[in-house]
Amino acid sequence: QVQLVESGGGLVQAGDSLRLSCAASGVTFSSYAMGWFRQAPGKEREFVAAIARSGGRTYYTDSVKGRFTVSRDNAKNMVHLQMNSLKPEDTAVYSCAARFSGAVYSVYSSPSVYDYWGQGTQVTVSS
Repeated sequence: QVQLVESGGGLVQAGDSLRLSCAASGVTFSSYAMGWFRQAPGKEREFVAAIARSGGRTYYTDSVKGRFTVSRDNAKNMVHLQMNSLKPEDTAVYSCAARFSGAVYSVYSSPSVYDYWGQGTQVTVSS
């Protein structure tokens, strides 16, 4: 049974940092590209960041470039999202997702291509 469990969310002030983590089980983690998405109230799910199965390539949405960093530890079946200089508009439920990937350096930004999803963790940034 595949499980993705996010942690690390919380309530912070603008300018603060948070580190989200996603623990994967039930999959051969190194065979999966990973993505982070977010959904704010009343808005559609939005792509945030992605990392290839090898960790050798990453991709970010423009609004988080230079502030967020995605990383993974294949030995621990974990993917992380380091979020710095947080803004109120970053407030959302953040979810990780996994996609089986035969390509070592492929990253994916469309939520429709992901195979598995976590339940999400709330991030709230106050002004």
